[in-house]
Amino acid sequence: MGAGHDHGHTHGGPPPTGTAAAAYRGRLRVALAITLSVMVMEIVGGVLSDSLALIADAAHMATDALGLGMALLAIHFANRPAGPNRTFGFARAEILAALANCLLLLGVGGYLVFEAVERFITPAETKGGLAIAFAAVGLVANVVSLSLLTRGQQESLNVRGAYLEVLADTLGSLAVIISAGVIMATGWQPADPIASLVIGLMIVPRTVKLLRETLNVLLEAAPKGVDMAKVRAHITELPGVLDVHDLHAWTITSGMPVLSAHVVVRQEMLDSIGHEKVLHELQGCLGDHFDVEHCTFQLEPSGHAEHEARLCH
Repeated sequence: MGAGHDHGHTHGGPPPTGTAAAAYRGRLRVALAITLSVMVMEIVGGVLSDSLALIADAAHMATDALGLGMALLAIHFANRPAGPNRTFGFARAEILAALANCLLLLGVGGYLVFEAVERFITPAETKGGLAIAFAAVGLVANVVSLSLLTRGQQESLNVRGAYLEVLADTLGSLAVIISAGVIMATGWQPADPIASLVIGLMIVPRTVKLLRETLNVLLEAAPKGVDMAKVRAHITELPGVLDVHDLHAWTITSGMPVLSAHVVVRQEMLDSIGHEKVLHELQGCLGDHFDVEHCTFQLEPSGHAEHEARLCH
């Protein structure tokens, strides 16, 4: 005896028109246009001023543009309708884009560290004034892009990957300004590769954190903020519920948590109030205490689990 039910709650989940990231598609496009413009400007500025830090920031801008492009492409696929063979559609495309962004960020960070060490070995003269001018324009542009993505990065791992790309660029532009200022004031040329080294090292911690969250989604760990022990306790505390087993919770994509469970209920409870009433109480229980968008329950009388184990291999 079983009953399934699908129930949605609006606790900050995805908008009705698509995934959580879909609402920020326009802002990502603006950030991409800004990033491409600043990238070209910094390449020109880096060549003219012979600033490794500025060229390093431009190289990171290139990966930002690629990351923003992947985020937009992922949103396009993730919001295509589901089909009979892909029952959740391509929603996971956004998580794959976040993973690709992580790998890009780690690669860029490693490359910048390598180039900084090379510049220590083979010093070059950096023209501080030019570097400051170009980096200042980049800093303003990055701050604008950050303001566009700040809210979205709290709701979507895909947008957060793009946000971290832009954040690293913002810090990078600031590092270039500081290093160029030191060179102008003191003539101490090592300030430039040191700034490049700092840019590379700043990328790693935030990227590792995003990578961990992304892998948790791909490995179908419980959604962030959902304590499975508390979920189990809430379910078993309901009147007539004897036990819960096969309890699973995972995330399809950011803002789309899913939960399923087999709930053992007293037969007399099922007979007296019916399956629909029990399901309503389960939905209310989880909806009031946990941010789970999609719940499926199978109601079972006592002893059904042993019968099920014999039939299902």
